[in-house]
Amino acid sequence: MVEAGGKALKQCYQCGLCTGTCPWNLVRNFPTRKLIHQSQLGIADFETEDTWICATCRACVARCPRGVAIIDIMKALRGVIVGMGAGYVPAGLRVTLKNIAGTGNPLGESPEKRIDWTKDLGIRPFTKDTEVLYFSCCIPAYDPNIKRVAKATATLLTKAGVNFGILGTRESCCGESVRKAGNESLFQTLAQSNITAFAESGVTKIVVSSPHCYHTFRNEYPELGGSFEVVHFTQYLGELIREERLKPTKELNLKVTYHDPCYLGRHNSVYDEPRQVLRSIPGLDLVEMAEYRENSLCCGGGGSRIWQETKKGERLSDLRLDQAVATGASVLTTACPYCMLNFEDSILTSNRSDTIKLKEISELVLEAL
Repeated sequence: MVEAGGKALKQCYQCGLCTGTCPWNLVRNFPTRKLIHQSQLGIADFETEDTWICATCRACVARCPRGVAIIDIMKALRGVIVGMGAGYVPAGLRVTLKNIAGTGNPLGESPEKRIDWTKDLGIRPFTKDTEVLYFSCCIPAYDPNIKRVAKATATLLTKAGVNFGILGTRESCCGESVRKAGNESLFQTLAQSNITAFAESGVTKIVVSSPHCYHTFRNEYPELGGSFEVVHFTQYLGELIREERLKPTKELNLKVTYHDPCYLGRHNSVYDEPRQVLRSIPGLDLVEMAEYRENSLCCGGGGSRIWQETKKGERLSDLRLDQAVATGASVLTTACPYCMLNFEDSILTSNRSDTIKLKEISELVLEAL
């Protein structure tokens, strides 16, 4: 506990700003300060769901006057539960971790099916002569509703003449949410598997669709010996447009609002590039929600929350959808597969499919070519 987040406990002086900042308190009671205080005293209750609520959105960390690494504390608390094999773990998360351990992906699908999304797209396997590895993330690779993200992204790379390829069955889950769920040993296994696959294949540059893969490959794999150039697709897309390798010329005439994913924005400070890409599309009117950039409201999917059941009435993605609808936009766009999953669900359950559509940035650019 001391090595994995315990030291951060000593910095906290119980001002309560974390609790006041945490978006969960918009929909339920989640006393972050109380949980930290209980941890300081060594009396944290591991039989409740409190340890698993945090979505690691980093809003509290960004505003903490002492710079307390609250996410590390949450990760360490979860690690204690996983390590001792006792205490409350959400049922959905248990299943997901078992799936990832067994098949390398959270859906429990066969590794051979990881390339099914590439059918008829003419995507080549990565070789030592390939310039860029495209790593789609497990969700665009397997989820039937989100596969369109990987397809649109790969199509744009092809149209731009990028020399890219995929590793297919050699890829495993990046492990970001696994680590946030406290299962460090499984994370290490996944990371080493990917690092070995990248190194043996001669990978030097990786373009990713998921901010979670981006964060882990860029910030966490280097400590394990995996140093690669990692670029989020919105950043790479901006380069391709500036170099005129892609030229959005078709007017879309849409009012669009953009949701900042936590792991792209607050965790990695990527705010401008997605907006620059959207503004390059003729006719597109980009409007901001009430909370955006550093103040963006979390969708609720980070920190392994995407694999846990969230009660109706407690879904942050529903609140975020309300903010999107309030702008008058006909399209909500984002750049994260986890956010896509949550917003797809919110649009469906709120019967707003006729009011607002959900599209990933790559889909909008592809429409404008």
